[in-house]
Amino acid sequence: MSGPLAGLRVLELADEKGQFCGKLLGDLGADVVKIEPPGGERCRQVGPFLNDIPHPDRSLSFWYYNTSKRSVTLNLETADGRALFQRLAATADVVLETFPPGFLASLGLDQAELRAANPGLIVCSLTPFGQTGPWRDYLSSDLLHMAAGGEMASCGYDEADVPNAPPIAPGGGNAWHTGCHYACMAIMAALVYRTMSGTGQFIDASVHEACALTTESAIANYVYRGEVLRRQTGRHHAISPTNRTQFRAKDGVYVTALISGGLNVRNVRNLAELMDHYGMAGDLLDPKYQDPAVVAASGKHVIDELLAAFIASLPAEEVYHVGQARGFTWGAVRVPEALLDDGHLHDRGFWQQVEHPELGRTYVYPGPAAIYNGSPWEISRRAPLVGEHNEAVLCGELGLSRGTLSVLTESGIV
Repeated sequence: MSGPLAGLRVLELADEKGQFCGKLLGDLGADVVKIEPPGGERCRQVGPFLNDIPHPDRSLSFWYYNTSKRSVTLNLETADGRALFQRLAATADVVLETFPPGFLASLGLDQAELRAANPGLIVCSLTPFGQTGPWRDYLSSDLLHMAAGGEMASCGYDEADVPNAPPIAPGGGNAWHTGCHYACMAIMAALVYRTMSGTGQFIDASVHEACALTTESAIANYVYRGEVLRRQTGRHHAISPTNRTQFRAKDGVYVTALISGGLNVRNVRNLAELMDHYGMAGDLLDPKYQDPAVVAASGKHVIDELLAAFIASLPAEEVYHVGQARGFTWGAVRVPEALLDDGHLHDRGFWQQVEHPELGRTYVYPGPAAIYNGSPWEISRRAPLVGEHNEAVLCGELGLSRGTLSVLTESGIV
């Protein structure tokens, strides 16, 4: 591996709450060893499955979230399983776990015990509500965190479009992604601290707190100005109604057409010149629009009538490109699968071909968030099969014999 985290050993004991954090570390070059119970971690049962055949090794969700990892199966509720894990932790740099608070401690695998044997170890516990507090043992889900964390209150329809409409959750997995990003940042910061101090530490990461950190200006506006931001259809929350931003193009595809900086004399003139090229400027070339007061009073006419009609006259891909050429923040609303044909992403080499040797073919995966000039990001391997690396790790690294491994497997320890 040649990524920026090459040489780093991470032990991951994570379900859907933390597996993306492990992927982020693994794709950056860390040797992420996913510790699973015999038979595989429960996320392997999440569909859809390859060719609609349910199987622990065919979950497409698991494939994506577990690239660049190795798999070792251990039953941590057995003494032998715990002993093997302790041996692995003694030589690891990071342990990432998402068990309920107190679970590992009940098994004798408390972070303090692990770090006593390996002072440089960084243990990150990513849990729904953290290790302390009145909510620490509450059950949770991605949907619950979007609600309790504040994001859902800003998502949905405004009163003008759907009176008394309920809040709407963003796409699935956002809470887990948010928690994993913050856990990854915390781990990276702890690694930097270790280079300075020589010691590891325990990180208590909370998905709920990560979500509360990402409500954008909603909390700040309320705390400092006493203002409540209201959700608005297809656009940013705000104190009061703002201009519409979503319009259906000629081909039925929606276009998000923002007028950055709001309607002002300069933007109206720019818009008029663009639309006049198509003979659709309406009255926007009238000198009256040089008066800021007229512009301020004409928002509905300019946006809901003239701009909406202009966008409706052209296909989405064309109208957003001509808008961008004039300096407007416009873009087509694409379905995810349309991104596979995105010329920009192809030009930057975003899409990655990942080999699945057991299936005799490669599959397309999303690529990096950044291009590393000196330490390339890469998906080093597809998601591991259940226990695929038991022999390599337990025999090759810990020194167990193949006979011992067979006995442990038959006993349900591995």
